[in-house]
Amino acid sequence: MTVYAPLYTLHLLAALIWVGGMFFAWMILRPAAVEVLDAPARLRLWLNVFKRFFVWVWAAVLVLPVTGMGMLHAGYGGFDGAPRYVHIMMGLYLVMLALFLRIQALQLPELRRAVEAEDWPAGGQVLGRIRRVVGSNLSIGMALIALVAMRPSF
Repeated sequence: MTVYAPLYTLHLLAALIWVGGMFFAWMILRPAAVEVLDAPARLRLWLNVFKRFFVWVWAAVLVLPVTGMGMLHAGYGGFDGAPRYVHIMMGLYLVMLALFLRIQALQLPELRRAVEAEDWPAGGQVLGRIRRVVGSNLSIGMALIALVAMRPSF
C-alpha cells in the first residue's frame, strides 16, 4: 500500500463529513425543525447543532489541506504535475473555508447573543443568513464532489 491510499481515504472522509453534514442540516433537519418547533426551541436547537457539528467541520478543515497536499506530492509530484481539476478543488476549498469562517466568527456569535437575549426575531434573521451561507457552501461542495468524481482531463 502506498502513502496515497490512506491520504485519499482520510481526505474523502473529511469531505463527506463536511458536505454530508451540510446536506443533512439543509435538506432534513431544517425542514423538520420548522415543522415541529417554535422559534425559541428551533434557535436553541441550531445553536446546539452548530456547536457539535463545527467540531467535525474544524477537523475536516484541518485534514483536507494536509491530506490534499500529501496526495498532490505523492500522486503528481507537486502543483505542476496536477490536473486542472485539482487546482480548482484547492481554490474552491478556500472559498468554502472562507464561508465557514464567516459563519463561525461572525454569524454564530450574533446568533448566540440573540438567543441569550431572547430576541427571537433577531435570532431568526441571523439564522436565515446562516442558512443562505450554508446553502452556498453546500452547493459549492456538491459541485466540487461532482467535478472530482468526473476527473476531467482539462
